[in-house]
Amino acid sequence: MFCCSYYSLTTVLVMHHPVPSLPLPLFTRGVSVSLHQVLFIMLPVDPSKWCSSASKNSDPIKTRENENLTRNSNDGFFSILSFSWISPLIKVGNERTLNHEDIPLLGSGDSDNGIFQTFRSKLESECGSVRNVTTLKLAKVLVLSTWQWILLSGLFAFLYTCASYVGPFLIDILVQYLNGEYMFRNEGYILGAAFVAAKLLESLSDRHCMFRFQQVGVQIQAKFVAMIYAKGLTLSCQSKEVHSTGEIINLMTVDAARIGEFCWYMHRPWMCVLQVALALLILYRSIGVASIAALAATVIVMLLNLPVGSWQEKFQGKVMEFKDKRMKATSETLKNMGILKLQAWEMKFLSKIIQLRRTEEIWLKKFLAGTAINRFLYHNAPTLIALVTFGTCVLIGIPLESGKVLSALATFRILQMPIYSLPDTVSMIAQSRISLERIASFLRLEELQTDAVEKLPWGSSDKAVELVDGNFSWDLASSNPTLKNINLTVFHGTRVAVCCTVGSGKSSLLSCIIGELPKISGTLKICGTKAYVSQSPWIQSGKSEDNILFGKEMDREKYEKVLQACSLTKDLEVLPFGDQTIVGEKGINLSVGQKQRVQIARALYQDADIYLFDDPFSAVDAHTGSHLFKECLLDLLKSKTVINITHQVEFLPDADLILVMREGRITQSGKFNDILRSGTDFMELVDAHRAALSSSIKSLERRPTFKQTSTTKENKNSSTDFEYEQNEEKIYDENYNKDDTNESKGQLVQEEEWEKGRVGFNVYWKYITTAYGGALVPFILLAQTLTVGFQIASNYWMTVATPISTTAEPDIGSFTLMVINVALAIGSSIFTLARVSIAVIAGYKTATVLFRKMHLCVFRAPISFLMPPQVVES
Repeated sequence: MFCCSYYSLTTVLVMHHPVPSLPLPLFTRGVSVSLHQVLFIMLPVDPSKWCSSASKNSDPIKTRENENLTRNSNDGFFSILSFSWISPLIKVGNERTLNHEDIPLLGSGDSDNGIFQTFRSKLESECGSVRNVTTLKLAKVLVLSTWQWILLSGLFAFLYTCASYVGPFLIDILVQYLNGEYMFRNEGYILGAAFVAAKLLESLSDRHCMFRFQQVGVQIQAKFVAMIYAKGLTLSCQSKEVHSTGEIINLMTVDAARIGEFCWYMHRPWMCVLQVALALLILYRSIGVASIAALAATVIVMLLNLPVGSWQEKFQGKVMEFKDKRMKATSETLKNMGILKLQAWEMKFLSKIIQLRRTEEIWLKKFLAGTAINRFLYHNAPTLIALVTFGTCVLIGIPLESGKVLSALATFRILQMPIYSLPDTVSMIAQSRISLERIASFLRLEELQTDAVEKLPWGSSDKAVELVDGNFSWDLASSNPTLKNINLTVFHGTRVAVCCTVGSGKSSLLSCIIGELPKISGTLKICGTKAYVSQSPWIQSGKSEDNILFGKEMDREKYEKVLQACSLTKDLEVLPFGDQTIVGEKGINLSVGQKQRVQIARALYQDADIYLFDDPFSAVDAHTGSHLFKECLLDLLKSKTVINITHQVEFLPDADLILVMREGRITQSGKFNDILRSGTDFMELVDAHRAALSSSIKSLERRPTFKQTSTTKENKNSSTDFEYEQNEEKIYDENYNKDDTNESKGQLVQEEEWEKGRVGFNVYWKYITTAYGGALVPFILLAQTLTVGFQIASNYWMTVATPISTTAEPDIGSFTLMVINVALAIGSSIFTLARVSIAVIAGYKTATVLFRKMHLCVFRAPISFLMPPQVVES
């Protein structure tokens, strides 16, 4: 039907409307690790919603483009009924590749912002708090938040089920009409119209039912992804130890998706009952009490599917278990491919991965064997039920007519789906329940203390940080707190330096200020916004400019000042496209020092009130560190409150307040000269620094003699280090301009290439001939042909061999009728088993060969293919 073609082309939109209470725009910006996922939302049926409730922060140009695309789609009832509202988008997609601007906007009822806020408010009103959620309450709120769409999809499913049985019900009447037995005038026209109307209703209801299933499923998945992500932002340190980042990602990608897929199965239980009941009514009308035999055969086939489904679930679990081990080994190998290539160990590690794959293949073979049995039962279920039913009719003397036979055969064919789907439905219910329990258990985890930090509005206090009698601990059950009796007052505009030996609690001090460290007792007040720079830089995938702006609007003058202060101007000039150069995953094409300076620049650009630096200068050289300290802390942040953890003693004299810590306590505080004379802890740090500096100076004093001697022999007019670096950068720029003229090819991290056009026949031919040179393909085609031929012959035989009406005498005896029918059924079953078995063997062999060839190609590829080029800091 025409609506089927429209529906099959309906696309899933990937739209994002940020939740105000969550930093989702930052989280969805291209980071491929941690908790970064994109929320998938289904296109609404009503085209008028496309242009409604556009985000206030959206680009007006893009909004106008989307409105233009959907202006002619706002049709009436027929447009919604036939899915013709998707035609403009299909037309554009047929002309060119769709991009983000072509996709229409979502309404508030379908955007992740709207559905997440509604779902969370209902969950909190039901449970009081998200931490009190149970599996039952979570399922209840999920149903209550989508009950309208569930009922609507259920209505379409009911109409589809009823319409699908109109044909089997009317076939007997049609045969009698064709035999000349008229019940009323114009009976033929009415029967024809009934067949057409029933098929049209069946097609439309099926398409709308499936569309609603997808829409509700994607909305449910979006709700859970947003809930899990929001919970991940507030997890306490103890909870993070229990659930790793990988486990949280599994909750978002696997469990949330599985619950969304359950929408396809939520109506299956009552639909199976309804389909079997309608089938029995039609069969009882046609063959009387022999329908009981049909019911018994149907139940037996369903019961046969249950153990097969149980085995499949067990085998699938084993396959996934060993697949996880193999994927873990593969991921670790690819991440460290540079070391493996250097030592020529790649083939050794490839053999280990192949060995893990062989262990996985043991269970994969069992799973595929179960799949073959499952397919065999599915395709032979109508034949088996028909054989039992017609055999019962012959045994108990129920006369068979061609019309009744055709009606029964059509009914058996429809019964094929509930028989096949029942095991999957039971398995999906169990899997969805487990996923709900896992998500509910995650939502009940302990969160960060909301009362650990008292946030004061800006200007309400002259103190930026005030900590009184603070006791904090990473482990609340421990009797030894991490920070003990901390008393600290930092006024606005004060530069504070924290120094101590390793493990004394200086990083924990910053963690308690940002609210990450659980509080045992005390009072902590913060006045103003905070910016935190950690020891380990975090870089998101994307442009260098985006890493610095981090969602803020571009202020060119401020941006240039930040680049100059962070000594990034020179580095960006070296990059092929400056600040428009795409940074790879985790900043892989930047050095450690460059990543740290990008992180500092990001913090400076945010223009916060309080800056917390956790020893950020340790990743850069002494010259660059001195430049950063002078330009950033002493210049750009001269009016800001800065708390800087540092091991560089030379920076301490410029601090307004110095804190010395030992074993989680502040042992000394004051100016540099004051604490230098007042205690031993700070003296130990200064003496250690002087000793290290003296050792370095002596080492450098021994170098010039050798260096001067060697350089004089080679070249008396040698360039300085700075000139050498300048020449190196110049050579790099010249080589780059010579080799790469295309911007897309010059990016250090290239975007994925898209192939356009049709898939060539050679691709299919390569796939077909991978397993045994394609020798099994003719046998698969032959088995499929013979299977269909035997099924057609069986149906044709039962129709021809039976009389047209009860008054006609049968030309063939009952014994002959059933013997030939049994023979044809056995032949059909044999070739069905042969077809599914050969197909499974060919598929398994093809997958195995492709797996090994692809892994061999990847492991033998040059290192430039596996790792993007890295820019080394001068």
